[in-house]
Amino acid sequence: MQMTRSFFLNSAVIGLVMIALLLAGFSAASPQMLTKGNIYNILVQSSYLMIFASAQTMVLLTRGYDLSLGNTVSLVSVITAMVLVSPWGQAAGAPILLAALCGLGAAVMIGVLNGTLVAATGLNPFIVTLGTMYIVQALGSTVSGGFPVSGVPAQFMALSRLDVLGVPVQIWTLGLATLALHMLLKWSVYGRSLYLVGANPTAATAAGIKTRMVTAMAYVCCSAFAGLGAILLTARTGSGEPTLGANLTLEAIAAAVVGGISTQGGRGGAVAPLIGAVLITLLSNGMDLVQIDGYVQQICLGMIIVIALTLDRFRR
Repeated sequence: MQMTRSFFLNSAVIGLVMIALLLAGFSAASPQMLTKGNIYNILVQSSYLMIFASAQTMVLLTRGYDLSLGNTVSLVSVITAMVLVSPWGQAAGAPILLAALCGLGAAVMIGVLNGTLVAATGLNPFIVTLGTMYIVQALGSTVSGGFPVSGVPAQFMALSRLDVLGVPVQIWTLGLATLALHMLLKWSVYGRSLYLVGANPTAATAAGIKTRMVTAMAYVCCSAFAGLGAILLTARTGSGEPTLGANLTLEAIAAAVVGGISTQGGRGGAVAPLIGAVLITLLSNGMDLVQIDGYVQQICLGMIIVIALTLDRFRR
């Protein structure tokens, strides 16, 4: 009986069942749902959201949140584009590499700030990252002047249109990001420490784990994932957008939670953000196809999050 209950409360099973039901329902309502072009679009959109959900996964496993993620994405986008279009960036000989390094460097610095404040002070992650969210937002608006940074090289935008062995680069990104997160969480000493710190910080400290360092590194990894996603998303949009990550923070948290990452820490795996990202993207795409109002879409997403949180509580 217990095994049956655990199976039906398993996040991966629930997520896959919901994806199947959504596919069946939307394909019956719209013949465009299962077309090759639409499936491609869903996977492409999912790949970006999955990276950001993976970022939030790192801090959710420590019972934290990163509310600055969306604005980090915006700032990285602006910095990357500005380096690409600047004369000194062009003169560097490898502007794309330099721009990517500058963008990732900015993201890591934000992660270090968040991690240091949360780990060293013991302050609530919600409050800390709420504060840094406004700081990063102000930096992005100041650097860009509040306007998009256009004129990025065509070679950079071409990165979003690459095919590798006939498969779009975004789908490769989806798979590689999942594999990288799985290896980090399951095969590394840090990953095992992360789970223990999230599940029971007192026991982790007693076991000799440097809980503050593990927690701080979770925020650094979160921002690094966000920076990578921001660079890829900037290549797709073709400009540095100061509002690029406006809605990404909550969408990323939603994807991680819906996929099965526990908000109480210490539970969930690399497949969770993948399933959550596909489910949320599929829901949004399907409702667009059947012309459901955007506000109704937000209500549906909110209901799914509440259901996911309720199931998480039952699992515990």
